[in-house]
Amino acid sequence: MARPTRSWMFVPGNVQRFLDKAAGSSADVVFLDLEDGVLPESKSRARDMVVTALRRQWHGPLRFVRVNAVDTPWFEDDLAAIVVPGLDGVCLPKVEDAEVVRDVAARLARWESRNGLAPGSVRVVAAIETARGLLRAHDVAASDPRVLGLMFGAEDFALDLGLGTHREAEAAELLVARSSLVVAAAAARVQSIDGVFPDLDDPEGLLADVVRARRLGFSGKSTFNPRQVEVINRVFSPQPDEIEYAERVVAAFEAAQARGEASVAVGGQLVDLPIVRRAQRTLELARGEDG
Repeated sequence: MARPTRSWMFVPGNVQRFLDKAAGSSADVVFLDLEDGVLPESKSRARDMVVTALRRQWHGPLRFVRVNAVDTPWFEDDLAAIVVPGLDGVCLPKVEDAEVVRDVAARLARWESRNGLAPGSVRVVAAIETARGLLRAHDVAASDPRVLGLMFGAEDFALDLGLGTHREAEAAELLVARSSLVVAAAAARVQSIDGVFPDLDDPEGLLADVVRARRLGFSGKSTFNPRQVEVINRVFSPQPDEIEYAERVVAAFEAAQARGEASVAVGGQLVDLPIVRRAQRTLELARGEDG
């Protein structure tokens, strides 16, 4: 997808005012939620409301729907209802097996054909929320071309590991899992989306958590609250000093190549081709966000 996908905001599918506000959100992507954000007795109504939202004229964020897990009684009806024009993708919760993704991808193909959507247009984000899922994360990420990325479900993962309720600082106890998910996604050449930061009244903690996510290599971060979107977008965008340094690196390396040299020093740091490619990627990201 050519558009930035830094911030992914969950929107309860059964609350009309939130669905209405989602169209004007500064989030890059919204997850219209049919799963954890909706009580069982409201699942059917939420599904109808989400389908109505998908069919509306829309100039806002990309629209993904987080369906209920494949082993729940709501999944079949979810998938049958939501594959309509306006849908950009689905989020599959609690994925532990690549075969599940392949099966869902085949179902999506059938619904695309029936409802007039372009083949392969509905992308998939697979949520990794258990230890078993993490161990199979690369296979999940590489399971089908529809897979756009992996998302870390931090709270469910902590539950699976038996961790305490209160998250400590930057959740050091989850760093290994978060880093492992980033590596699995990168190996499959898909995006990696970090889990939510749950404390809405801790802006310093939020900033630290988002910065840590970017440093770990995540391509974006999820949130439940629009107040967190600005921080996520800002941190996951190339900063002015990064852009300036990247421009210097590329210019210096091109000059070195013209002299027949394969490396050059910039600001006292040796720069060779891998660093140059990272600098070029920074500039591509900056240009993409400007456009």
